[in-house]
Amino acid sequence: MSESTGSTVLVLGSDPPPKLDRLTGRARVIFADETSLAELLPTADVLLAWDFTSDAIREAWPREGPRPRWVHTASAGVDRLLCPALIADDTVVTNARGVFEQPIAEYVAGLVIAMAKDFYGSWELQRQRRWQHRETLRLGGTRAVVVGSGPIGRAIGTTLLALGVKVDLVGRRARSDDPQFGFVHPSDALNDLLPQADWVVCAAPLTDATRGLFDQAAFARMPPRARFINVGRGPLVVEADLVAALRGWRIAAAALDVFEHEPLTTDSPLWDVPHLIISPHMSGDTLGWRDALAEQFQDNFDQWSAGEPLHNVVDKRLGYVPVQ
Repeated sequence: MSESTGSTVLVLGSDPPPKLDRLTGRARVIFADETSLAELLPTADVLLAWDFTSDAIREAWPREGPRPRWVHTASAGVDRLLCPALIADDTVVTNARGVFEQPIAEYVAGLVIAMAKDFYGSWELQRQRRWQHRETLRLGGTRAVVVGSGPIGRAIGTTLLALGVKVDLVGRRARSDDPQFGFVHPSDALNDLLPQADWVVCAAPLTDATRGLFDQAAFARMPPRARFINVGRGPLVVEADLVAALRGWRIAAAALDVFEHEPLTTDSPLWDVPHLIISPHMSGDTLGWRDALAEQFQDNFDQWSAGEPLHNVVDKRLGYVPVQ
């Protein structure tokens, strides 16, 4: 670690700027954009990836010479910044674990309830001034497969359990003594779980092993009643295969909060797909979320300045914070 007095904290992104008042008098804070990042990286002790949608760190990370000893990203995922040079060196990477879990779980629960109770259909009928009685789904007793056993996936699973949904949690490895879910299924069990799923929720990190995880074959294994939700990363889903599954009525509905390319362009075919709900990567963004991210970074800076271990240290080769 480092003595913080005289340390330089480089912040990528400033729209809006983070509130780092607790660093006043303790560190020099400078801001960079994508064009100035490469020049400023060698001058920094700490890098805060405030703009977590940028690929600039991956592209600008120095292969040799001075570089930050600690990188913190204001996001749960680290796929936008990890590169071979950063993975190989001794720079510590931390993430925003702890900020987004419950908001995302609430968002997923809202989607599940809205789909089960056909709120969209009610709204459309209201616009048409049509009184049309329907029967909707009961959540209790339905089954959800939640892919991703990290904090976000666990929060989603716990919230769905409270709604009476049976939850199969899928992680990288099997665990038979989980305190909440009893058994966590290994990733190679996913194919056998999908045919029984009423709800499939993707909250996995984006790694080489998970890229394109939900493709034509995965959607074909789901029953026609299945609803699919992705709050992980866009490239976890082969979007063209999802579109084909929805247009062919091979699954009942889907909701995407993340996309392969963001923002979604106005001419994207996804806008017009039937029974697809689109939201602009906002599932974890509740009122005050940026302040929470800034506080979390400053708490970790306190650890840094005291020479104590940092919180939320990412295993750079795995691409996420390992479950303890």
